[in-house]
This record gives sequence, C-alpha cells and structure tokens, in this order.
Amino acid sequence: MNQFGLDIAIDEETAQGKYSNLAIISHSPSEFIIDFATVLPNVEKAHVRSRIILTPEHAKRLLTSLQDNIRRYESTMGAIDLHNPSEAGPKIGQA
Repeated sequence: MNQFGLDIAIDEETAQGKYSNLAIISHSPSEFIIDFATVLPNVEKAHVRSRIILTPEHAKRLLTSLQDNIRRYESTMGAIDLHNPSEAGPKIGQA
C-alpha cells in the first residue's frame, strides 16, 4: 500500500522505465499532453518514448507534486543547477 491507500501493481517492463531528456507539453481545452522523448547526439530525430494524457486538474496536481518533491530533494541534496539555456542540451518545452 502507498500513502493513498492504493495497492499499485507494476509489471517488470514498465518498472524498468524509459529514459527521456526532452519533454514536449501541449494542451487543448480538455487535456494536457506530455510527450517524453530522447534526443541523442548526431541524430536528427527525437524519438517519443511515452505520451501521457492528463486532465487539466491532474496536470496541476502533477505540477504541485513535482514542486513539492523538488523542494524536498533540494533541501537534502542541494540546489539543482539549471545551466545557461544557450549552453544546455535538450530541455522541457511546450508545443
């Protein structure tokens, strides 16, 4: 059981996860779409590895949860450095 009292099952393949160094976010009036992709050096195409579709309410809950988790991470591990955008590699963006 997790903190919400739900019994969550995850198969082995899903548990392995997918690497992503780019997220593209778009939205319509009824949903937010987040495409997680991988950009590799010397490869012209970014390959979308996973697409997550959320209601606006759940997108905002995700934002709040990420902010809380980053705050807790930084209080233990130190600030996450967001390099100069002109020098950084792929990043999270919006369509």
